[in-house]
Amino acid sequence: MKRFFLIAITLFFSAFAIAQSDTSLHLIKTIKGDIASFTVDNLDNIYILNSQNQLKKLNENGDSVAVFNDVKKFGQATLIDVSNPLKILLFYKDFSTIVILDRLLTIRSIIDLRRQNIFQAKAIGQSYDNKIWVYDELENKLKKIDENGKLLMETPDFRLLFGDAPNPQKIFDENKLVYLYDSSRAVFVFDYFGTLKNKILITGWKNFKVSGKYIYGSGGDTLHRYEISSFLVDDWKMPAELKNALSFNFTSDRLFALNNGELKIYTYH
Repeated sequence: MKRFFLIAITLFFSAFAIAQSDTSLHLIKTIKGDIASFTVDNLDNIYILNSQNQLKKLNENGDSVAVFNDVKKFGQATLIDVSNPLKILLFYKDFSTIVILDRLLTIRSIIDLRRQNIFQAKAIGQSYDNKIWVYDELENKLKKIDENGKLLMETPDFRLLFGDAPNPQKIFDENKLVYLYDSSRAVFVFDYFGTLKNKILITGWKNFKVSGKYIYGSGGDTLHRYEISSFLVDDWKMPAELKNALSFNFTSDRLFALNNGELKIYTYH
């Protein structure tokens, strides 16, 4: 029998203060090459996806440590989740497939979500216990599966709670909470039982990321950092060399910016 999560009636809305901050950026490295997209883990390892859909892992010094070439049969990767550096998730939305890699980018397992009756997976994310969160867009449910694709938990249809269900583009599991980011509406925050704990009124942020005690993002010529406990947002105006960057990523003390085939790495405070 499928186990249903509990859903709370009470909804808390997070207000937040906005502060204009000065930040000091120091360029420490530039990586050049065929870089279509990238992400970083909490150890500052860099994962680069090139135009041929090859995935390469670099260490914090920019040295290559692993390559994943078995990509053609899966199509274009939609998302790379590296929140656990020992277990990398590649999500291929068009094929409803998740490929699980180890730290050396060797395949551990492949999950065909369609075989688990998940036909429209909108977003995925790693869970705290090394399982996988999946948002099923067809059923409007947040589900948890294991490495074999077995369904472990699921919520009731979110339309029963919200009327108009969220449309999350990103899922993050951080500090005992699950964050679903719908860029047009809000960040929906749940506990591990599916109880809605909070709704953070952040919309329109690009390069959205939840890491540690912060939510990061960007918009226009501004970088954003939201402190979850205090509801405080720091807004940093980008230096001129960053304003045309295609994408950003953030760790606790580094900013990564991609533009014109160059990945620039900065320290900041």
